[in-house]
Amino acid sequence: MTRPSSPQVNFLETIVGSLAQAGEKPVLQEIHDGRIVSACGGELLALVRTARAFLLRAGLKQGDRCALLAHNGIRWAALDLALMAEGIIVVPLYARQAPAELVGMMKHSSPALVCCGDAALRDAIARNWPEAPRLVLFEEIFPAGADTSNVADVPSSLAEGSPVTIIYTSGTSGEPKGVVLTVGNLNHMLPCTCARLDLLMGARPGQDRVFHYLPFCFAGSWILLLTSLSRASRLALSTDLTKLVDEMKLAAPDYFLNVPALLERVRTGVEGQLRQRGGLAFGLYQKGKAAWLRRRAAQATALDSLWVALASAVVFRSIRKKLGPNLKALLCGSAPLHKETQLFFLMLGLPVLQVYGLTETTAICTLDHPRSVEPGRVGPAIPGIEMTLGENDEILVRGPHIFPGYWNRPQETAQVLRNGWLHTGDQGEVNTAGNWRIIGRIKNLIILNSGHNIAPEPIEDMVVRRLPGAEQVVLVGNGRSYLAALVTGTLAREQAEATLEEVNAQLPHYKRIHAFHLCAQPFTIENSLLTANGKLRRDAIAACYQAQIDELYN
Repeated sequence: MTRPSSPQVNFLETIVGSLAQAGEKPVLQEIHDGRIVSACGGELLALVRTARAFLLRAGLKQGDRCALLAHNGIRWAALDLALMAEGIIVVPLYARQAPAELVGMMKHSSPALVCCGDAALRDAIARNWPEAPRLVLFEEIFPAGADTSNVADVPSSLAEGSPVTIIYTSGTSGEPKGVVLTVGNLNHMLPCTCARLDLLMGARPGQDRVFHYLPFCFAGSWILLLTSLSRASRLALSTDLTKLVDEMKLAAPDYFLNVPALLERVRTGVEGQLRQRGGLAFGLYQKGKAAWLRRRAAQATALDSLWVALASAVVFRSIRKKLGPNLKALLCGSAPLHKETQLFFLMLGLPVLQVYGLTETTAICTLDHPRSVEPGRVGPAIPGIEMTLGENDEILVRGPHIFPGYWNRPQETAQVLRNGWLHTGDQGEVNTAGNWRIIGRIKNLIILNSGHNIAPEPIEDMVVRRLPGAEQVVLVGNGRSYLAALVTGTLAREQAEATLEEVNAQLPHYKRIHAFHLCAQPFTIENSLLTANGKLRRDAIAACYQAQIDELYN
């Protein structure tokens, strides 16, 4: 394949220039027990030089792979930049994933070096992989007083088609695949993300305060890191998920990236607290919310403006202040967000900007426009790419952000890259305004023996929202005569029966749930029924509960 030549300035050179210009301004921060540890632009570049000096001493060369196994931190970012600057392909791995799964991905990508954030991670890999390549700790990579006289800040010359990373997919229905992303992919993506944030922040690069808690080994999270470094933003990193609320208050961000589950918990938590307290505040919240929704639907009554004004002054403003005094927006990706939750935050004056994409699309295909959010949809396509619908309303994408292929998996690559288009496997629709909606995964479609095709996700979401105590709902019924459900959570059978009866009344006959099983344990990463980033492993769930599913159809 002919590769185009390098552009004059690639994404890495932009980041280095941005950090150099930042000088003594903090660009990365770690939050530890209420204390902030910062690295300014100059300090981060010094750490990058230290890591590059180590890589040169270790004898790594362009095109080698290096596994990066650590929790988020300043040194994670420095090592990532150093590896890319030397032309070494980074294989970032999830530090909380089972060691056996991590070893499987490393054996597939055959790294020349494995860099571990701490001894516990190193020892876990060593126990599960006696033949592992050299395992090194961050302390060895970043020694105090290292000689960096032979290292410049300028990155190695890399062509547009040069791979910079292999990010392993979550493996919802099989073995994880290594997605190769290139210089060209990032050269296109980072200006797109920066442009959207310029719209949000009013074109004030370098002024953004960002909070971040999602692992950098996930594509969307990594793109936010690189975008923040490109803008010389102040990116504050959570180090303890049990203290997320306190850390977020300390960071006082303008925006941060979320998964839908967290925003759902915030909404239900706020409304639950108001309901529990009752009194004037809860009554005003209810009336204000109902009035705001009627106004949005152009069905306002005479007093609705008054109720909205009162609720905003007394309740809405207080809720928003507790969420963060500086927040301008929330970013959300990895799965579609419930429309009800997006409306809740919009009511508080806090838009949720949705992002849709795959690792194979350099994390992003669509981005909400900060000034034109349509709740329930994930925004328009980013500039310079094309999106269309194929068979079964499958979303097809092409453009400079599309990956060149899976690492050492030509057959799987050929299955998704066909006739110049990436077949995403997602089912969607687009309206006349160009805003997309994600319906579900094509491969998750349940085909009843009546021939009806059913996307399970919208029905599952409906049940979870209406069934207090339910944590997860998974529909089954492929090749059967009706749908059934597996339900996890703490709830009584009578509750589930009543809710399913209510839900079924709103659905056509072929989408109704006729039987269910209450699972004693939730689906988790630890029991291998969720992927590393929290997605359902449907095939594994069906296999684990095969006997119970069969009973539902007897």
